[in-house]
Amino acid sequence: MKMPTAIICLSPYSGGMEIDSIKLAKKLSNTMQITLIAKSGCFIASKKEELLQYNINLETISFKSSLGLSIIINARNIIKKYGIKNVIFFGASELKSLYFSFLGLDINLIVRHGTTKSKPKKDWFHKLIYSTVNYHVSICKHLEKNVNYIIPFGENTKSKLIYSSFDFQEPVHNKQDRVTLLHTGRIANGKGQIDAIKACEILVKNNIEFQLLLVGGYDENFKNDFLTFYENCTYKENIKLVGFSNDVRSYIQISEIFLFPSYGEGLSNAFLEAIANNLVCISYSNTSFPELKELGLEFIMAKDKDINDLQEKLLEVVQNIDKENAKQNYTLTKNLFSLQKEIDNYMEILR
Repeated sequence: MKMPTAIICLSPYSGGMEIDSIKLAKKLSNTMQITLIAKSGCFIASKKEELLQYNINLETISFKSSLGLSIIINARNIIKKYGIKNVIFFGASELKSLYFSFLGLDINLIVRHGTTKSKPKKDWFHKLIYSTVNYHVSICKHLEKNVNYIIPFGENTKSKLIYSSFDFQEPVHNKQDRVTLLHTGRIANGKGQIDAIKACEILVKNNIEFQLLLVGGYDENFKNDFLTFYENCTYKENIKLVGFSNDVRSYIQISEIFLFPSYGEGLSNAFLEAIANNLVCISYSNTSFPELKELGLEFIMAKDKDINDLQEKLLEVVQNIDKENAKQNYTLTKNLFSLQKEIDNYMEILR
């Protein structure tokens, strides 16, 4: 009999964390009986039919506050309903309620970390709610260090590094009649879209024909600021706002350069997808990007948050685009971030 396991992600958004929770549920569905618990009426909750194809149970909870009786009672009822012993939690704030949901239950609690946190959470209350966590799983060394600094560990809490796996497809490229640059991901503060646009100014000054494709929906809190910047950009006709897309690969196939000057990633799915497709990738030197360099991946890093250095490196890449060679990245990423490695690592801590 497959061990009943819950993956909980109560976020209302549709970004990397939410997509990762769905992906992990699918990956583990062959070896565990998975129940995915999400917030009612949101992105994950809309994937019921898709999840049924993997025999994944979808349960939803309606709530207004991250600390409240709705999460506490409903999560506890779902755990009892399916006899769940393992819980993999994606998130942070709702753990306050889940602590009370799991009181008195025999739960192997795993918290999965995919984003960099800034403020230490080592006051008495956070020490209490994190005290029952069995494992903190980080998806890169940068995040593992961040978790050790930010999060309080209980007496029996352990840390584990597990790289996420990806479904890597053989790279296919359809070259365009002008240099095509790409950035994918939610348009949000610090995600790099504004710096990417600013970097392209040097291409304009050097009379280089180009287009920059921005693929991703808006963080509503940032939408007005971004559009104000975009509308005032003198070369906005070279910047195409694609919006959200379920077919990011089609944009990868027509691009040569992945321009991703993000301020604070965990381990970016978007960046790894681009690098695995042998695009020439450019990032800032921060968070997990130096780690990817150490693993042997070939890409260009500019000085952190240095627009001038980013522009210089972008111009050099564009002027030498026919000489750039990132073909080994596909093979290396396929080995480093394999599905079997990820499953084996999770099976070591699931029971």
